[in-house]
Amino acid sequence: MESDGQLPLHDLVAARLKDAHTRVWRMRVPEDARKALTRRLLVITAAAKHDLSGAARRLDRFVAELDGEGTPGRREGPGTEGSA
Repeated sequence: MESDGQLPLHDLVAARLKDAHTRVWRMRVPEDARKALTRRLLVITAAAKHDLSGAARRLDRFVAELDGEGTPGRREGPGTEGSA
């Protein structure tokens, strides 16, 4: 990641990962859900070392889930909106 133009993307992804970790830490969810979310972030972090743009896309999806559903990582299928 020298001067190939990825440094700005690296900085952006690093800042967004830090923000996502903070958001997960502050969520009021069961501990097992928090652990699952943290594992997903660690996978994205590891992926960033090999495929920065791919990791950025995965992080985009992860953050979108945080914004929309509140508890990403639980993928049971349709009908699990939690609108009880």
